[in-house]
Amino acid sequence: MTNQNRIDFARTAPKVYRAQRAFEDAAGEGLDPELGELVRIRASQLNGCAYCLHMHVNDARKAGADEDRLHMVSVWREAARFFTERELAALELTEAVTRVSERGVPDEVYARAAEQFEPAELASLLALILSINTWNRIAIATAKIPGTDERTA
Repeated sequence: MTNQNRIDFARTAPKVYRAQRAFEDAAGEGLDPELGELVRIRASQLNGCAYCLHMHVNDARKAGADEDRLHMVSVWREAARFFTERELAALELTEAVTRVSERGVPDEVYARAAEQFEPAELASLLALILSINTWNRIAIATAKIPGTDERTA
């Protein structure tokens, strides 16, 4: 099925779309933009969302992300030297929250993130992870085509 057979979520549910945009905008407050893009990239990889992955890799480049780091996001555990301890904790938490149905969010994962982020930052990080997971589901459910109408950073 192509996207021509699916709704345009922004046009069909504008109030909900605007609410999600507002949530996304608030979620990233206080976080480094590059870290936010790494989180969005990892969640999009896990969810298989090509539309969001394409968008956020481009946004990460605009935020100054190094190409080597972008290539290593999917294998961050094996390529830990490319990331800070803070980024590693954020990526681990991203995986746990994105895959929450598999084993919840383990205490040790949450504790590592809490060591790296102040409470307000941790709340922002969690909100950002929740937001990108929602965007991934919207894009996949409505069959958004990568590289077509993505917003710019």
